[in-house]
Amino acid sequence: MNQHRETIGLIAGNGSFPLLFARTARAEGWRVAAVAHEGESEAEIAAVVDSLLWIKVGELDKLLDGFRAEGVSRAVMAGGINKASLMRGFAPDARGQRLLARLTQWSDDALLRGVAAELEGEGIEVVESTLFLESILTREGALAGAELSEAQWRDVRYGLAVAKSVGRFDVGQTVVIKAGMVLAVEAIEGTDAALRRGGALGCGGAVAVKVSKPGQDLRFDVPAVGLDTVRTCLESGIDVLALEAGRTLMLQREEFLRAAGAGGLSVVGVSARGD
Repeated sequence: MNQHRETIGLIAGNGSFPLLFARTARAEGWRVAAVAHEGESEAEIAAVVDSLLWIKVGELDKLLDGFRAEGVSRAVMAGGINKASLMRGFAPDARGQRLLARLTQWSDDALLRGVAAELEGEGIEVVESTLFLESILTREGALAGAELSEAQWRDVRYGLAVAKSVGRFDVGQTVVIKAGMVLAVEAIEGTDAALRRGGALGCGGAVAVKVSKPGQDLRFDVPAVGLDTVRTCLESGIDVLALEAGRTLMLQREEFLRAAGAGGLSVVGVSARGD
């Protein structure tokens, strides 16, 4: 327990991951100063942090001013920013524009590393978003549902290789496979949309594989799944969900595994050797 209520900064994106991080950090005795993004972060964030500043995506000066005012020296980035929404309403401030001008590409890694460098240049260390959350990292082996057939294991192994290959180009983290055929590769539309597309094309019995990108920086953009992932798989006719062990967060872990098992979705943790 942190008796001195040291403050940790939270840069909150979308989804339930920022909420989980904030609750866990406070349970560990930390004071959480959050910066949330309009149109992305959940409104519920206000109830689980000690201070909250809302910004538009790209307002770096406002973010840094907020952290300085709260005495933040360490921060995490939790949750993503919808790339499609960036295309519609991205309005960076002067500091954000200078950052973008220095980048040669707008990949997830390049943008997030750039933001991290801005924070660290101001004396704010960016630490792994899995801080306090080791217990919900996916472990290797069978986790829920029926045992996989040999054909399903072949699709898992093939999907793992395909997902790692496309990950090198920062395309996405999820692929859907059936009988050795690639049905869908996640891109800007996100995981759930890729699962629906692949499941529909497979007409039932597909295998989904979700991994981290090769050499992924665990300070940000850690792969995560939750109850919505289970529901999407079941609605889309996906029979197997394979997750990279040790590098994928399983949000609402117990409920996630119960829902998967009850619905007939097999969940396995797999290791990507050599990554």
